[in-house]
Amino acid sequence: MSRPTIAAVAQAAGVSVASVSRVLNGLPATEEMAERVQRAVEQLGYVPDSRARSLKVGRTFQLTLAVADVGNPVYVTMMRAVEEVVSAAGYRLVVTTTGADVVDEVALVRGMARGYADGLLISPIRVDEDLVKSIRECGVPVVVAGNVPAKAGVDTVRANSPKGMLLAVDHLVAKGRTHIAFLNGPADTVPGTARAKGFADALKAHDLQPAGETEAADFTFAAGRAVGGEVLRSQPDAVICANDLLAVGLMHELVGAGLRVPEDVAVVGMDDSELAEQSFPPLTSVNLGSAERGRRAAELLLARIEDNDRRPRRIVVQPSLSVRRSTP
Repeated sequence: MSRPTIAAVAQAAGVSVASVSRVLNGLPATEEMAERVQRAVEQLGYVPDSRARSLKVGRTFQLTLAVADVGNPVYVTMMRAVEEVVSAAGYRLVVTTTGADVVDEVALVRGMARGYADGLLISPIRVDEDLVKSIRECGVPVVVAGNVPAKAGVDTVRANSPKGMLLAVDHLVAKGRTHIAFLNGPADTVPGTARAKGFADALKAHDLQPAGETEAADFTFAAGRAVGGEVLRSQPDAVICANDLLAVGLMHELVGAGLRVPEDVAVVGMDDSELAEQSFPPLTSVNLGSAERGRRAAELLLARIEDNDRRPRRIVVQPSLSVRRSTP
């Protein structure tokens, strides 16, 4: 008798092969879909190769990385660093996108209980009590690349955004720019909150008032362009943006309005992604150590898998400033 295939499981469950793959890999799926796939798997006696290996050694040798937007350059950099570490340890990395909704983040963490991965590395953009609770109760080791309360009892690796913001303000003030505006993403997110506070504290350290503060709908290029006119109403001589995508979007609007970067308006981004070097003019940006955060988080996850009883670690990666031609 031939071995059941994933296509046979999909047919028996009445779903697509892609849906079966999502369930078997522990990715977000509806409860109904997961139950249908599991029934079909049991009915047919289907055992994926990775699952068979898991039955022999007690592990899947698969890890999940969950980020808000897999297309964001900063997450791509982090993903590469994570993959380098875990693949050297014999693990396969599965990457999934949670989106910006904390409900989807919670669903992902709870779905890990199905046991299709040995651990989860998650970079949540929003955090609430449900997410903290789901992390604390997760059936597999979890590491957070970001900031969650200590009561979550989980290993974390985060950037020092406030210090990065101070580096940006120090640089602009040293170049004679004192009418500085801030372009943020959604303020109710983890990075939005940290960077807004960092901006306020950095200006206060120089006894300056903000030229203006604008909140974009998202941390994207399109969102940066959409609020360009609002940013310019305060006539700033410099703008610090919460990430590089927002900064490049804003620079497009500045050029469209007949302004020169940096002669009329200096622009600073955050993340120091590949996009910062590729933009025109090349973007001065705060390097928040995305590759280093990815490496450290992956190492913590591997260590947690080996010893799940050790005390959680909270690591802070320090920033630096990459100066390019978008500032004088």
